[in-house]
Amino acid sequence: MQGSSIHNQLIVEQFTRMAAPFAEMPAHSDHTSMQLLIDSASIGSDDRVLDVCCGPGLVSCAVAPKAGHVTGIDVTPAMIEQAERLQYKRGLSNVNWEVGDGAALPFPAASFSVVLSRYAFHHLLHPTGVLREMSRVCQCGGRVVLADVFSTSEHQRALYDRIEKLRDPSHVSALALQEMRELFEEAGLAIIRTEFYRLGVELEALLAGTRTAPTAADQVRRLLADDVGVDRSGFAPHQVGSELHISFPVVVLAGRKT
Repeated sequence: MQGSSIHNQLIVEQFTRMAAPFAEMPAHSDHTSMQLLIDSASIGSDDRVLDVCCGPGLVSCAVAPKAGHVTGIDVTPAMIEQAERLQYKRGLSNVNWEVGDGAALPFPAASFSVVLSRYAFHHLLHPTGVLREMSRVCQCGGRVVLADVFSTSEHQRALYDRIEKLRDPSHVSALALQEMRELFEEAGLAIIRTEFYRLGVELEALLAGTRTAPTAADQVRRLLADDVGVDRSGFAPHQVGSELHISFPVVVLAGRKT
């Protein structure tokens, strides 16, 4: 537990620094990927939705017009502050926010009909426990949806994780697709839909948004430049004019609680 507390503090420190730029990064509000997440969750006006590790509320506020009610929870208070600003800007009245840990959700069992999480599981020391908590607070027959980066081999994951830990020290690991499927099974969730997409970003904008330290940023640039045309990392780095672009491999898994 001490390790989890230390890692949570690292997450809070990292995402406090990058709360505003994270919220403003265009890739995080990409309409196509957001709509794919919403469609995979089959969200309707009767649904009570929980967004775990909600960050600056981008998913929660996108879901709210389609749902009955949405709750967003995140361990970083600065992210919740960003979420509250976005809610006010969009005039949403059916959203509330909590500061809390996804590994110990402060809600009774079966409180929600849809529970989702986007771009968070690669930050978790104990993803199994968090998914079990997401399943616990989901009602029987409800949906649990996870969208996150994934790895395709141990060699690819090793380089991917090395680059991501340099860019963002709170990164833990990109789970393999089979590992994610096993997490769903262990949590009592039957997978009903699987979707894939790639989320493209320009490298310098990404490094600026995550406030990556200069020395670490130089290492990231070098590792990705060496990977152009090879793609050992899974980032598919490529030049667009003078800019280096990468793309994150993302899977969306939707499960039904059995």
